[in-house]
Amino acid sequence: MSFMIHCGGKKVNFAELSAIELPEKTDTYEPVAFSDLLTNTKRICDDLLNLEFVDQKLAVSKNEQRFFGLLQYKDPNNEEMGQAIGIRSSHDKSMSNGFCAGSTVFVCDNMAFTGDVTYMRKHTKNVLEDLQDKLVSVLYKSKDKFSNIVKDAENMKEITISTDDAYSFIGRAFGHKTLGARQASDAIRHWNSPPYAEFMDQNVWSLYNSCTEALKSTPPNKILERHIELHDRTLSEFFTFQR
Repeated sequence: MSFMIHCGGKKVNFAELSAIELPEKTDTYEPVAFSDLLTNTKRICDDLLNLEFVDQKLAVSKNEQRFFGLLQYKDPNNEEMGQAIGIRSSHDKSMSNGFCAGSTVFVCDNMAFTGDVTYMRKHTKNVLEDLQDKLVSVLYKSKDKFSNIVKDAENMKEITISTDDAYSFIGRAFGHKTLGARQASDAIRHWNSPPYAEFMDQNVWSLYNSCTEALKSTPPNKILERHIELHDRTLSEFFTFQR
């Protein structure tokens, strides 16, 4: 999994997601079935991305009242990376419906998200229809975002760093709560003994993937923010330019 199954969270399939009971509708609250949100998101992604669908990952937490989904697509022009669309919602009013576009690193099934989490819509009248319209604009913007992430990855590969540099970065990421204590320990372990041959080189890209590997233990409702924080922190610490 590219997102975690702890803190009461669990992986589900589509049938299990569809079986989750929908809260009652009120004058000010219109619930959206998680399965409907997922189905509509995938349909629009399939139509607009012009990429090959690879996989979807689904998780729920807090007594099945919070949902996080990840749709992964393959770019025929890039064997290493493809596009990813993160989705999240809730039935307990803890989160608005939200989308975020990013990339997936196929060799390790890690995610790279940059920019803000786009909270699209609260659970009010006509929520599902409005979400469909707003998702279209997110996907159009995602093409530029994906291009930026691919460029970031190439630039990260060009910057060689020492083990002390890696330790310092991981320590600051822990201090700023981008990584938890156990995740920081995991990131150090992945840096010292990379689980994938592609990350044996001592460069920023290897460090970045050591951290994203550690972020797999993040609760579903927090994973988008953590990935964005990690990406932004990596750029700010190792790059002197700004887009």
